[in-house]
Amino acid sequence: MECSWKTLLLLVCASLAVQYIAIRSFRESLPSSCQGSFHCLERQSKESRWRSACDKSSAPAETAAARTGSVLGRRHILLFAATRSGSSFTGQLLNQHSGIFYVYEPLFHVWQSFTNASCCQRRAPERRELLGAYRDLLLNLYTCQLSFLESYIHPQPQDHLTAALFRRSSSHALCSPPVCPESADESLAGLADEAWCHKKCRILNLTLASEACRERSHVAIKAVRVPTVGDLRTLSEDPRLDLRIVHLVRDPRAILTSRMTVFSGFRAWRIWNATGRQPRYVDLAQIGHTCRDMEASAETGLLRPAWLRGRYLLLRYEDLALHPEDKARDMYRFLGLDMDPRVLSWIAQNTNVSASSEWQYKYSTARDSKATAESWRLRLNFSIVQAVQSLCNSTLALLGYKQVQTVEELRNLSHSLVEARTFQLGL
Repeated sequence: MECSWKTLLLLVCASLAVQYIAIRSFRESLPSSCQGSFHCLERQSKESRWRSACDKSSAPAETAAARTGSVLGRRHILLFAATRSGSSFTGQLLNQHSGIFYVYEPLFHVWQSFTNASCCQRRAPERRELLGAYRDLLLNLYTCQLSFLESYIHPQPQDHLTAALFRRSSSHALCSPPVCPESADESLAGLADEAWCHKKCRILNLTLASEACRERSHVAIKAVRVPTVGDLRTLSEDPRLDLRIVHLVRDPRAILTSRMTVFSGFRAWRIWNATGRQPRYVDLAQIGHTCRDMEASAETGLLRPAWLRGRYLLLRYEDLALHPEDKARDMYRFLGLDMDPRVLSWIAQNTNVSASSEWQYKYSTARDSKATAESWRLRLNFSIVQAVQSLCNSTLALLGYKQVQTVEELRNLSHSLVEARTFQLGL
């Protein structure tokens, strides 16, 4: 359906407004010595943009002391992953900690806002604009300014109230008093937040949520829309944050299998999987981009650049699924936090769950983690496996995933395709 010129004009204005809000807030967030020369950010290379714009010699004297975060000891944690890589499961290991304010994929709202504004412009959102908005929202959320989300949530919140925050029920902090007084009901004790939060806690007060955020000791955010870890450099070097990046990776063949199961846009892949014949219109770039971004991020992290040193942890989902308690302890050691007893309790209750359990759906985090780690090998057509191995050859090698040459080798679960690897803790 063609859009009228009035609709097109409104959408263009909406897109420009979103970009203006993001740029204005980011500009105001710069140290005072840099606010008058925002243009300098545009002409710097990707590698030196922040450092050149805000040289240490011109920064305020207290900046060095603030390098550990705006509040002493406060951690700003980013669970950085691709879609369907086990990030929801891993995120719950952070969500269960009583001192962590956890937010589930807030960048969804930015992506949705930019996409809707672009619908009648017949173009995809510009990468630079989108990444700028992503980083700006992350900065505001890490400093507990949840009202900044209002620029992106649809329908737009009124009086700081919304029922449209994406997957609110995945955040224990947003389903607990004082944000949700109804959760004090004793009958809800022991139940997963996802089982009741969306019914009991319907309207979210973003002002109360911001206050609850400030009451918690640390902030953790799950993000699956930032392409590479290099795109996070400005946040890593921001003196107000003590950013810690947990980079979760998974075998690309497993990622694809999961996406085929859940996402409607993978219909051509499902046809291929069922017939063994590759449709002409299948989009190989979908998994190719995932592999390239995953590999580029891992390479950057493993090279240990100064801006990322001590702030990056590479974690394979398969290792976490097989050894959840050990890997959870490694993650908390990297974060410099004690592991809350609630985390251990959640691991015990949610890593030995059968598919027929009461609370199961396609985004559920309850699972028999050991059984699901390589279960994709029984569901993915061998011809697709070969195609992914060809596209992602170097990614598989870098991350320690073995390739298969025959159907028999693929289906033989007694031999793992995950090599024994030790990635140095807290690179």
